[in-house]
Amino acid sequence: MDRFRAWMIRRNEDAGTQEVGLAELTPADLMDGDVDVRVEHTTVNYKDGLAITGKLPVVRRFPMIPGVDLAGTVLNSTNPRFQPGDHVLLNGWGVGEAHYGGYSQMARLNGDWLLPLPDGLTGAQAMAVGTAGYTAMLAIIALERHGLTPSSGPVVVTGAAGGVGSMSVALLAGLGHTVHAVTGRTGEADYLSRLGAVEIIPRDEVSGKPRLLGKERWAAAIDGVGGAVLANVLSMLRRGGAVAACGNAGGMELPTSVAPFILRGVALLGIDSVLASFEARMEAWRRIAADLDRDKLAAMSRTIGFDDLERAARDIVDGKVRGRLVVEVD
Repeated sequence: MDRFRAWMIRRNEDAGTQEVGLAELTPADLMDGDVDVRVEHTTVNYKDGLAITGKLPVVRRFPMIPGVDLAGTVLNSTNPRFQPGDHVLLNGWGVGEAHYGGYSQMARLNGDWLLPLPDGLTGAQAMAVGTAGYTAMLAIIALERHGLTPSSGPVVVTGAAGGVGSMSVALLAGLGHTVHAVTGRTGEADYLSRLGAVEIIPRDEVSGKPRLLGKERWAAAIDGVGGAVLANVLSMLRRGGAVAACGNAGGMELPTSVAPFILRGVALLGIDSVLASFEARMEAWRRIAADLDRDKLAAMSRTIGFDDLERAARDIVDGKVRGRLVVEVD
C-alpha cells in the first residue's frame, strides 16, 4: 500500500482546540512496529467518540489516528508469531490513544498486541463484538470467578442499550442468566427483550441520590455507567454479590459508602480491558466465539462506511447509537 487514507486528530495548542479530518498517508508516516496490517474492519466505541470529540483527554499525543479496535490481514511481519496473510484483531494497548489506531486503511503495530482472529468469527463479526463485547466477557468471567452461576439470581446490566450493555445482555442471557436491563432509552425495550432481558428498568430508578443500603434485588451486575448509578446498584446487591465495573459514561465519581461492603459483603470488581494479559484476552475471545449467539450479534449491529466514522463517533457520545457499529474500512 503506497498510499492510504486515515482519520487524523490534530490539536491547536494555542487555541486549545482539536481538528478531525481524513488524511492521505504513506507507510513512512506510520509509527514504529513489527507488523503491518491492512485494516479491513473497525468499530466505534464510546472511548473513540471521546477521542474524536475531545470531551475527555483520551488522546495522549498529537497528531493521532484514533480507533482502539481493528481487524485485518497481515501485510508484512518481522514478528515470529505472524506471517503475511494471517487474519488478526486488536483491542486496546493504548492504540488510538498513544499509538496510531484502527481508523486507517493500514496500521503498523507491535505484534505482541495482536491476536489471531478466533476460529468461527469473521473480521466483521469480531468488530461487531469489538472492545465492547470483549470487555463484557471479561466482566462475566470475573463474576463467574466470584461465584456467579445462573442459579445465583438475576444479574442487572446498566447502560444496557449501549455497546457493552447490549453485549452483556446477550452473553448473559445465552449463558442462562436472568437479565435485568437498565436504560435511559425506554424506547429500546423491545430491542433489549430480543437480546434476552426479562425486565427493563428505567434509569431513573437507579440514578437518584444513593441510599446507604437499598432493597436487595440482584445477585450481580455489569456496570458501564459509574457515578450515582453504580452507587445505587451497589446498595441493592444481594448479600455476597458483586459488580463488575467497566465504564464511566455517567461520570468518574462514586458517591457510595462502606455499608454495602461491610454489611452485605458485596464486591466491586474492576475490569481493565486496555492492558489485560494475553492469556486473559485469549480466554475472553475463545468464550465469545463459543458462547455468543450470532443471530443476536447481527441484531445488535449495523455497518457503516469509513467516511461516516466522525459522525458516528459524535453520535455515540450523544447517546444516539444503539448496540454496535461495524465500519468497513477497506
